[in-house]
Amino acid sequence: MKVILFGATGMIGSAVLRECLDDPAVEAVLSLVRTRSAVNHDKLREVVHNDFFDYAGIADAVRGFDACFFCLGVSSAGMSEAEYHRLTFELTIAAASALAAVNPGMTFCYVSGQGADSTERGRIMWARVRGKAENELLRMPLNAFIFRPGFIQPMKGVRSRTALYQAGYTLLTPLFPVIRRLFPRATTTSVNMGRAMIRVAQAGYPKRVLENVDINAAAGGGAA
Repeated sequence: MKVILFGATGMIGSAVLRECLDDPAVEAVLSLVRTRSAVNHDKLREVVHNDFFDYAGIADAVRGFDACFFCLGVSSAGMSEAEYHRLTFELTIAAASALAAVNPGMTFCYVSGQGADSTERGRIMWARVRGKAENELLRMPLNAFIFRPGFIQPMKGVRSRTALYQAGYTLLTPLFPVIRRLFPRATTTSVNMGRAMIRVAQAGYPKRVLENVDINAAAGGGAA
């Protein structure tokens, strides 16, 4: 299986990349990045791409892939709805449209978030925009699956690039086992995110929208 990865430098994306590189089912990974990383692996090829709204110049590079793991995202904190819509809905659909044109029917795994609003009419701005992106992806000529993680426990040394978030993860580390027992329907792990995407790309899943319990089930139920 050949995979295109967006967001490899983020917490979720880096975890997904690690699982892809470790999994024999994944033959190759093409990571679209703005800046090259320090990761070196025989399976990995990085393509520096600065405009995530335009893929005309790299159409041949992204042709012939089986799946896309779209882990690129931004926080809505401090953003206007117009700006968040552009960087969440418009950017995602631009990428998905470009990939669908050269890889029709490919599996597209999109990282959304628990609480996304598929009605697109709720009070919470980020949830409306995420829901709109989900709905549009499900209408496209792609085999799209929506991943809605809640609280994600980082594992295998994965870290958030946002200092405030990482500080919170560090403080909560001793409590992770308790949190997972108390809130099993609202928690997953960075490892399960990667494993679930790989398994879904291989074999599909009974639901097109995967909540935390589905992500964990698709991953095989393991935590590490």
